[in-house]
Amino acid sequence: MKNAKLFYHFVITNFLKLLCVPLMALMAVKAPNINRISLHLQNNLVTTSLISMVLLYGLVLYFLTRRKPVYLVDFSCYLPPPNLKISIDGLMDKFRKIQQTNASWSSVCDDSSSVDFLHKILNRSGLGEETYIPEALHTLPQRQNLKGAREETEQVIFGAIDNLFKNVKVNPREIGILIVNSSTFNPTPSLSAMVVNKYKLRSNIKSFNLGGMGCSAGVIAIDLAKDLLQQRRSNTLALVVSTENITQNFYTGNNKSMLVSNCLFRVGGAAVLLSNKSRDKRRSKYELFHTVRTHTGADDMSFGCVKQVDDLSGKTGVFLSKELTVAAGKAVKRNIETLGPIVLPVSEKLLFLATYVAKKVFNPKIKNYTPDFKLAFEHFCIHAGGKGLIDELEKSLQLSEKDVEPSRMTLHRFGNTSSSSIWYELAYVEAKGRMKKGDRVWQLALGSGFKCNSAVWVALNHVKPSVNNPWEDCVDRYPVMTDK
Repeated sequence: MKNAKLFYHFVITNFLKLLCVPLMALMAVKAPNINRISLHLQNNLVTTSLISMVLLYGLVLYFLTRRKPVYLVDFSCYLPPPNLKISIDGLMDKFRKIQQTNASWSSVCDDSSSVDFLHKILNRSGLGEETYIPEALHTLPQRQNLKGAREETEQVIFGAIDNLFKNVKVNPREIGILIVNSSTFNPTPSLSAMVVNKYKLRSNIKSFNLGGMGCSAGVIAIDLAKDLLQQRRSNTLALVVSTENITQNFYTGNNKSMLVSNCLFRVGGAAVLLSNKSRDKRRSKYELFHTVRTHTGADDMSFGCVKQVDDLSGKTGVFLSKELTVAAGKAVKRNIETLGPIVLPVSEKLLFLATYVAKKVFNPKIKNYTPDFKLAFEHFCIHAGGKGLIDELEKSLQLSEKDVEPSRMTLHRFGNTSSSSIWYELAYVEAKGRMKKGDRVWQLALGSGFKCNSAVWVALNHVKPSVNNPWEDCVDRYPVMTDK
């Protein structure tokens, strides 16, 4: 059965090439007629001129209406210093020590069931022993104030951008578009203004600050940059920065649904440099081919499954409902319904159509056909939101362990770094030396609202990891075994 399916895909994929054989034979038979048409055109100036004008008009129309390509020149993920690392036991010890200086946590740490709950979540989270929390949470008492939050964000954003600029040797004043996304930390002046001030970006820069858009905001920022780059007549560069703040989002109440976020989210951020300059194609890593955004916020359950709220004691945190996996599944399904027809080969589209018709006409009990996305992509960067999310997408999309390896290993090494996780995953693929010219990459991000967003990239060359790749010192130890 497997060989039959492979033969089917080969025939459909190479149908046009296979069709060339009889066409060439037909042309050889009809050669005299082709010669007569050629002689007619040579002797008929009016016909030749009309055909030439139509072709010329078509070419001019194509070049005037086609959108500018968008290239990913390079990207950089922030690697925190070693002193910010924390193990699972270290974090549990941190919980207990915070309790001693925070009265609101007394009920959590005095209640053995709550302590057991935290330990169980950490052990099943898929996170390893070398993730990072911000400096403000390493101190006791923890500094969950605006100053501590600013320090964390500045370290992450500036660290990622500094390394990016060093690698691509770009003059900051060449940047014409700046987009910064951070869901829950949005101070005044904005984070984008902070970047403008730090790097003395030019006064006519188009800057945007995206807030409250959750873990999927990284792709939203890329989609916005794409639209701006393709609409501009002039050539320019766009800087996209994706991050999240842990300092002010560390929950110190006793609501179990809100304590889960403490076990998953960790320090991280990424800076991405995009260009619409044709000359930048030679030095770029990827070209952006598609972005697809899906928003299911009209559904109340989807809207409320991830929410920043106050608990009964007035403590603020991120609430994660039990319906989160269901909401994510719905959003992914709708996103795929849009993305699939764009990226899947004709062979998969025909199988899906045949199954759909058979189900409607002959037997409603026929199972829906799940397209093989491994025929459309060589690499998958699924948001490392949690072990359960990765497991569910691996199963529903029928992916292999190697397909989801970048996501699992990113979750293990860095934890859930929110909107930047898909960049740590792409950096993992590069560090492993797996990215070859022409390879297609699917970045799939999910976030509150509820949103599911996709970005499709194509490698322009055999991609090597950039200097100071976050996996540089540890990639030889990966992949590691994790509980499934």
